[in-house]
Amino acid sequence: MQTKHIIKGNCIKCERNDNMQKYIIKGGEKLEGIVQISGSKNAALPIIAATILNSTKSTLYNVPDIHDTQMMFEILKSLGAKVEKRKNKVIIDTSKINKYEIPEDLMRQMRSSVILAGSLIGRYNRATFSYPRRMRYWFKTY
Repeated sequence: MQTKHIIKGNCIKCERNDNMQKYIIKGGEKLEGIVQISGSKNAALPIIAATILNSTKSTLYNVPDIHDTQMMFEILKSLGAKVEKRKNKVIIDTSKINKYEIPEDLMRQMRSSVILAGSLIGRYNRATFSYPRRMRYWFKTY
């Protein structure tokens, strides 16, 4: 998602390095404006996982366009879902999901992919998945 910056005031200095942007604001002058913020990864990932339980189309808005959300979409596609991205929304159709096994190569690309297990168990009463990357300890509870 593109960030929209409309800020007025001559007390602002904007710098960009290593794909990070920062504003340096010096006091003493009025500052006003609008900054559009992208969605939160930690909020988006569980919601994306929960679309499995819906068994139909879900529309999500303001999902951040980052590696973890893209990997979640790839995992959903591998399970049989359709994912369509349009401007500021993502449409996920999970009505055709027909698998409950998360491919190991996708699972290992992000630790948080384990949150899909709950939705798969909720829908199919089972889930099969490997250890996410960098997880040294794993506990199974039933």
